[in-house]
Amino acid sequence: ANDQAQNKPSGQSSDQSAQSDDTDPDEVLDRPPDESIDKPLSGSAMERKITNDARAYIRALAQLRGRNVEWAEQAVVQAASLSAQDALAKNVIDLVAVNVADLLTQLEGRTVQVAGTDRILNLDEPVIEILQPDWRNRLLAIITHPQVAYILMLLGIYGLFFELSNPGALIPGVLGGICLVLALFAFQVLPVNYAGLALIILGFGFMIAEAFVPSFGILGLGGVVAFITGSVILWDDQSGAFDVPLVLIIGFALASAVVFVGLGTLAWRSNRHPPVSGDAALLGTTATVLDTIPAHSTGWVRLHGESWRARNAQEQTLTAGETVRIRAREGLLLTVAPEDTHAA
Repeated sequence: ANDQAQNKPSGQSSDQSAQSDDTDPDEVLDRPPDESIDKPLSGSAMERKITNDARAYIRALAQLRGRNVEWAEQAVVQAASLSAQDALAKNVIDLVAVNVADLLTQLEGRTVQVAGTDRILNLDEPVIEILQPDWRNRLLAIITHPQVAYILMLLGIYGLFFELSNPGALIPGVLGGICLVLALFAFQVLPVNYAGLALIILGFGFMIAEAFVPSFGILGLGGVVAFITGSVILWDDQSGAFDVPLVLIIGFALASAVVFVGLGTLAWRSNRHPPVSGDAALLGTTATVLDTIPAHSTGWVRLHGESWRARNAQEQTLTAGETVRIRAREGLLLTVAPEDTHAA
């Protein structure tokens, strides 16, 4: 079969194809979760063929190198894992070395096959070249780390919420959008459980609604529970490699509750304040009469340090120095009445 058309678990195929498979004493051999081929599939013939092809490929490599065939297949299909010493005992690897020097010592004099020819390793004066990933791969590795992707998602939601709460702020919206796009990129290569993602979003919605709906804390508590539950089950993986620390989850849950409920409460209170501009801001305020204004006549009043022309709509005369209340406004003309008179 064409190698490029095969879906092979790269970590295990590298181990099984190597002429000498070595590991650190503290390392655990397993199939990395992002190389999963046994995740739930739709059951199409092509998907089953790819799965069976990968199993046959890894089995052939193990047979070629004389290693444990059964475990190699389990590592691909069932995500089996072993400690370094167990892997050595079960013929999954050849050596356990504590460092590079120990590895070179154990490899000295071993026979390997290169292009069909047996070669004896002579490592008296080895040339060691350490290959480091470039900055792009390092950056992608950081972005696609489960905890980083989780934090990016939350920062993105925070940023968009702040931008919608304060239109025109720009910075929260820009940063939130960038973080959210990076999180979505990471989710493409991570085993995301979309039920967990939906619970996180639902939790945010409940916490925001708590500030506007008199639920006596039920919505807020439900939001925190939904957020924590969604965060715990966010990654569809059973190996534990993607687990987000519970302390981090609870911290974000409580912080989110405080932020959203606090901002929502402030917004609700601000809507209860009287308007501070326009005609509505003038209605009901008080002014001081500057000169006597007979009934149904006009005169002058002082309002907020400014002189306004005012009309007395009452049957009684308004005297200079009297406090009146603004009842209406027509352009630059105010309609006033004595302070103790209620509007009809």
